[in-house]
Amino acid sequence: MSKYDFYTPMNSKFTILSILCACVLCFARPAFAQDKPSIKDAGLEQHDFFDPTRSEKVEEHYSFGIAYHVEGGYAQDHQRMTSDTISALFLHGARVGAQIEMFLPKHFSVNIGILYSVLYGVSRQHYHSVSSETVQAEVLNNHIVKHALTVPVRVQYTIPLWKQLNMHFYTGPQLMFGLAETDYVDAQVSEPTREWLIAQGKHVSTYDKYIARELFRTNIMYGVGGGFTWDRYRLEAGYDFGLNNLIRTPVYSKDRMAEWQWHVSFVYTL
Repeated sequence: MSKYDFYTPMNSKFTILSILCACVLCFARPAFAQDKPSIKDAGLEQHDFFDPTRSEKVEEHYSFGIAYHVEGGYAQDHQRMTSDTISALFLHGARVGAQIEMFLPKHFSVNIGILYSVLYGVSRQHYHSVSSETVQAEVLNNHIVKHALTVPVRVQYTIPLWKQLNMHFYTGPQLMFGLAETDYVDAQVSEPTREWLIAQGKHVSTYDKYIARELFRTNIMYGVGGGFTWDRYRLEAGYDFGLNNLIRTPVYSKDRMAEWQWHVSFVYTL
């Protein structure tokens, strides 16, 4: 074999092709690295709650702080009786107010607020006519308007879900102070029946239940609830159970009344 046999046309083509492939790989590798998104740009640095590829828990750092909220929503009070001398009553209305939230480590916080509520309810009591010889029903209509202030103190636990979406649960006491509970009485009864009702201690004209010493103003409650938060907006619901007896002047010694409250509120963080 001659030393010039190495430079055949076939070998020359192979050599040129090899050089071109090497150049393509050298230039293509930086371009591929530039086009490929980084972990941070792909959004894989901070794992979501629903991310199935998360292998370990992301450490979240909570610090002490304070947030201020305004609140408004629907409230329903249920005056629950233990006897038939006073009928049970549902009051429906609205409540508005403000609260301060003090953040604690480990997703805990303490909420203290003050809320004003106005509620309305209707009850009807039927009586047999005293003067009529036949069975004739007479009606005592009670239109009740209640104004109250409530001071809730809640311990809250927050669970981060996804991005700015959080879920929270709370529990704690609530103190309700009655400002006024006016009973606008519409007595559709005859005069003999009216006199009999007055003799039984029934009111047949408009009066305030607190001023008449019929009810206590202070209602001690304990509640539980929860909701969801997105950015500055929060939707929550809860139920508060009345613990003390509210009847101040019972007709019978066994008469008791406890007032429970259910609410749905929209909260905005300032």
